[in-house]
Amino acid sequence: MFDWRAYEDGIYAFDAGYVRPILAAIHLIVDNGRVALVDTGSNDSLPNVLAALDKLGLTREAVDYIILSHIHLDHAGGAGTLMRELPNARLVVHPRGSRHMAEPSKLVAGVTAVYGKDYVETVYGDILPIPADRIIDAHDGLVLRLGQRELLCIDTPGHAKHHICVVDHQAQAIFSGDMFGISYREFDVDGRQFILPTTSPTQFDPAEMHASIDRLMSFAPRFMYLTHYAQLHDVPAQADALRRRLDRFVAIALAHGADGDGRQATIKAAITDYMIRELRAHGCTLPVDEIAAVLATDLELNAQGLAHWFDHREGVKSLR
Repeated sequence: MFDWRAYEDGIYAFDAGYVRPILAAIHLIVDNGRVALVDTGSNDSLPNVLAALDKLGLTREAVDYIILSHIHLDHAGGAGTLMRELPNARLVVHPRGSRHMAEPSKLVAGVTAVYGKDYVETVYGDILPIPADRIIDAHDGLVLRLGQRELLCIDTPGHAKHHICVVDHQAQAIFSGDMFGISYREFDVDGRQFILPTTSPTQFDPAEMHASIDRLMSFAPRFMYLTHYAQLHDVPAQADALRRRLDRFVAIALAHGADGDGRQATIKAAITDYMIRELRAHGCTLPVDEIAAVLATDLELNAQGLAHWFDHREGVKSLR
């Protein structure tokens, strides 16, 4: 059975079936028999989505919205497949991302350039286009009605310029995608959770990320629901830790960004050492090789994103 987590206020999280267990969650919001899904994983998520609906006694026709926090393929790769199977659903996505979901060729080409054709075909399969008339542009302030509750979409750049978060006032919760970092359940210690920022390429910007974190905290949420992975509690303390670790990542990039051809590896090594020290201080006793395995993709992408930000930081500043 796939990982399944039932929370209060009609909120559920389940494993998207992406790459490894409890790496990526799909969140399901239910109100008066109507359903919204937040993020999709890859095409491999379809069996789990259908199983989740069945588990709750809900039909495919009950899904009103598929909401994408952003269009990175671990969050959006399965959207076309799900839209094909969920006939009443409308896709909700940042205006910068909607054209790529309607015509995904450039999105796929960009991912292929980084990871290679074989990887993309194996992990993601065919990225299906979505009819434009089934796409809703999630401009800042858009309110979606789901049953008797309202879901507020807000523009939250920093991780990506096409990133939104969804505020659920009824649940006093926010579905944060990657904007509020990642928190893997393997690192929980006596119920305490560990968080780290995600600074992946190519649109990472620390000033925007800080501003978006502050905006999310202005809603005073009780919980954050992270795609990686599920419910995060003790939100104010986690926000402080996230800001501190973000600043440390940036300091590492500034210290090593000019190191030449090997600078990405140097940045990766430095943030890896820092994360291991932070996890040990948190009380995590996993062997170093297990920590490295859980964080392998994130550390590589974070190093790439920090190096890219270093190279483009003057241009970024001039746009503010």
